[in-house]
This record gives sequence, C-alpha cells and structure tokens, in this order.
Amino acid sequence: MTPEDQWLAQKERMLAWLRLGFSVVAILVIELNPETTPRLELLSDISLYSFFFYSLAVLYLTGSRRVDFRKMGLATTCLDLTWISLLVLSTARSVTPFFPYYLFPVITASSRYGTKGGLITALIGVMVYWSVRFSSLWEAPLSVDLLVIRSIYLVTLAYIFGFVSDFERKQNEKLLALSKTAQEAATLEERRRIARELHDGLLQTLASLGLRLETCRKHLLESPKELAQEIELMEDAARRSMDEIRQFLLGKGTRGFLPGTLMERLREDIRFLRDGLGLRIILESDPEDATLPPGIEEQVYYVLREGLMNIARHSHASRAELRLKGINGEVLASISDDGVGFDPSKLGDTDGFGLISMKERIEKLGGNLSIETAPAKGTRISFRFALNSGIALRDERTLTQASAQAPSRSKPEQIGE
Repeated sequence: MTPEDQWLAQKERMLAWLRLGFSVVAILVIELNPETTPRLELLSDISLYSFFFYSLAVLYLTGSRRVDFRKMGLATTCLDLTWISLLVLSTARSVTPFFPYYLFPVITASSRYGTKGGLITALIGVMVYWSVRFSSLWEAPLSVDLLVIRSIYLVTLAYIFGFVSDFERKQNEKLLALSKTAQEAATLEERRRIARELHDGLLQTLASLGLRLETCRKHLLESPKELAQEIELMEDAARRSMDEIRQFLLGKGTRGFLPGTLMERLREDIRFLRDGLGLRIILESDPEDATLPPGIEEQVYYVLREGLMNIARHSHASRAELRLKGINGEVLASISDDGVGFDPSKLGDTDGFGLISMKERIEKLGGNLSIETAPAKGTRISFRFALNSGIALRDERTLTQASAQAPSRSKPEQIGE
C-alpha cells in the first residue's frame, strides 16, 4: 500500500469506530430511556440493530487490504444517510434525539471529498430530513423556522469542514511537490558528490598513470632502473584504485585523508612532475610546513592537485609556481604557469569537470576561486577563504597559529632544477 492508501485506511478505520460508537449510543438511548419510546417500535428495532451490525461489518472491512477505500467511502456515506433517516423516522414523535447524527455523514463526506462533496451530502440530508419531518407519522411536526435553522446549520458545517479539507489537501500537495523537489535536489547532489569522489580518486589516479606511462616510454631504453621504479609505482597506484573502487561499491566510501600530510603530498606530486616530465615548479608556503584542520586540508589538497595535473596535461608549460599562505585568519593560495592558457569565455563549453570541482570545493569552504588566463599568456588560479567558515574546525592548529610560531617567511622551494 502507498502512504496515501495507508492514510485512507487509517481514516476509514477511525470513522468505523466512531460509527460503531454512535450505533451503541442510539441503542442505549432508545432502550434505557422510557421517555423516548418510539412510535414505530418494529421499525425502530430494525433500524437500531441493523445499524449496529452494519457498523460492525464496516469496521471489519477496514482491516482488509483488499478493500478499495475510495469506493467504500462513497458507499458508507450513502448508507449512513439511509440508516440515520430511518432512525429519525422510527422515533416519529414531537422530538427526535437523532438529528445530530446527520452531522456524521456530512463531516465524513467533507473530509473525503472537500467542500463540493460535503455540500452535496448536506443538501441530500436536508431534503431527506424535511421529507421525514413533514410526514404524517409525526404527532407535532417541527416549525418551518426550526427546520430552516437546522438546514442552514448542516450546510454551514459542510462548507466549513469542506473548506478545511480542501485547504489541507492543497497543503499536502504542496508538501508532496516540495518533497519531490527536495528528493530530486538530493539525488542531484549525491550524483555530484559521487562524480567528485570518482574524479578526485579514480580519474586522478588514471591521469597520473597516464603521465607515468609517458615517463616509462622515455626511460624505456635510457634507464631500466628508473623504468622499474615507475612500473612499481604504477602497480601500487592500480592496487590502491582497485581497493578504493571496492570500498566505494560496498558503500564504505574512500579512505580518509591523513591529517597533517598536505605539504608532504604536494611535494610528492611536484617531485613526480619534475622527474617524469621535467616540469620546473616553485613551491612557496608560509609557514614552510603549513598545517590546516583535517577536513579543510583535504579539500585544499584536492584543489591544488587538480591544478597541478591540469598544468601537466594541458598547459604545455615549462615552469609553474604554487603558493600557499595564511594572513589574518585567511588562507590564500595560487597556482600559475607559463603555458598556452585558454580563452576563459569558452570555459563553459568544455566538458571538463576539474575546474568545476575546484570551484565547488572552495565554495564549500566559504571562499571564492578566480581564474586569470588568456591564449598564449599562461594561467593563474587563485582562491581564498576564512578558517572560521565552511567545514567546522576539529583541530586547534591553524595556519595562522603555525605562522606565529614561525614568523619568518620560508624560502621558496624550487623543485625541478
């Protein structure tokens, strides 16, 4: 059963219990109160007890999952009007205690079908009530004024409960629409998260393997020893990728980023680009061994590594500079090269995910990323963010605190000469 069907089943079961309660009260009123002795006793007994057994049958059916509760609601509304009219008719004296029972089918119809259904049920109830009260069986029929007031009473309640039901239905539809939109947004965000995981993990590893294969081709005849080292590194990278894929498919995610390894990882990547591709890279950090909070450190590393890999694959540069420093509680970083550059106006036409991933990671930290480039004039990517925004800090060490311990700027580290 759908959630809507479950709600309908619960509502019909609740109404069935109320109907059963009304039938029991009707029997007690007639049987225990001698002042309400009906004029048509046989019809009264048939009406009372058949209404009771009918209520039991409906209560039993609400426990079945095979019942169409929409059709059941329409049938019970008609049957409720019929039995209540029989109860009113069977009393057939100057007054009847069962007029309020007309409220039950009116309210239930309003809750099921809204204002329109409630008003139709109320009008039918009014016509039946008028025909019963003006029959010749009554000792003293009610005045027209009282009948009109009771009729207005039924119609007004039908409109009020119908209006509330329509309002509730519209609100539920809005909530369902918002829920659907939220689910779609969550699905899209999850897809983007998976794309980032794959890009920063598997695809970056494959890109690194591609660069290492180029290095192997260069060392194939010149240096068998270095060739063996490169092949060994590629084997390790392939094994790590396979392990990450297994973990990812099992829903366990990729392995965590070891805190405090930002500069070590960057130096390792730069060393590979130097030895494998002959790319000269200047690494400057302030302080020399910059340390960021764990979550922030991982995001910064993936951004900087993506920049380095883009330089190696696309820029055709011979020289690059990477700078990282902290000033007044802010982290500033930049990557620049002397490569071929590109037309920034065509950035949105490319299919690459790297720059988009870099921008999203920095925005996640509460910062902004800028790109300065032009054809044949190189590229410079820079970003900055405050340490008190983005991911919550979980480490008391910050870049500025480290800078206070080592106030003198570190000497630029030139890797690749």
